[in-house]
Amino acid sequence: MTPTRPSDAERMDRHYRYQRFIYDLTRTHYLIGRKHLITDLKPNPGETILEIGCGTAWNLIRIAERYPAANIYGVDVSNAMLDTARASIKRKGLARRIHVAQADATAFSAADAIGIPQFDRVVFSYALSMIPGWQEALEIGAAHIAPGGSLHIVDFGQCGRLPGAFKTALFAFLNHYTVTPRPDLEDACRRVAATKGLTLSFSRMHRGYTDYAVLARKI
Repeated sequence: MTPTRPSDAERMDRHYRYQRFIYDLTRTHYLIGRKHLITDLKPNPGETILEIGCGTAWNLIRIAERYPAANIYGVDVSNAMLDTARASIKRKGLARRIHVAQADATAFSAADAIGIPQFDRVVFSYALSMIPGWQEALEIGAAHIAPGGSLHIVDFGQCGRLPGAFKTALFAFLNHYTVTPRPDLEDACRRVAATKGLTLSFSRMHRGYTDYAVLARKI
């Protein structure tokens, strides 16, 4: 009998079954740019924010604390990570403000998973480098932008203005955790912006360590 290929959810659950308990402590120093993204969101009171690939809810909690009048949602393919997310959200007293659900970033409808079809802000924070079908996820994320809304992406760049030895060591470290920085992220964002009628702002921060993109939809 041919063995069944594990689903992305099963693969991620196995990967993070134990790692999720120390995930935030071990990622703080190299997931640079997350605070910049959160500051840049600037939702109006009552607007909605969705993070795709929310993991342990590190971003969701900080978004909720910074924007107390926003409605916060998150989805992740890993039920193990969502268990940790829900525990963290409850511990912070934010269970009424942050809602999370299980969903595959490459094939989901927020209307089905959450009950809301579009969002004023959509977020990918160091998620596209972990999703095998990341271009499909990017397309789906863009499709969930409400009129006047925006999609914000922060992820690993190509370290273009950093020493080659640093890039080699970093990418080897990331590969160990099945993380793959996307060299064609800007090109993919431009294609999505062109096909969906969005504007694109793309910047390389921290000497190329971080890529930051904003795709916006006009009202």
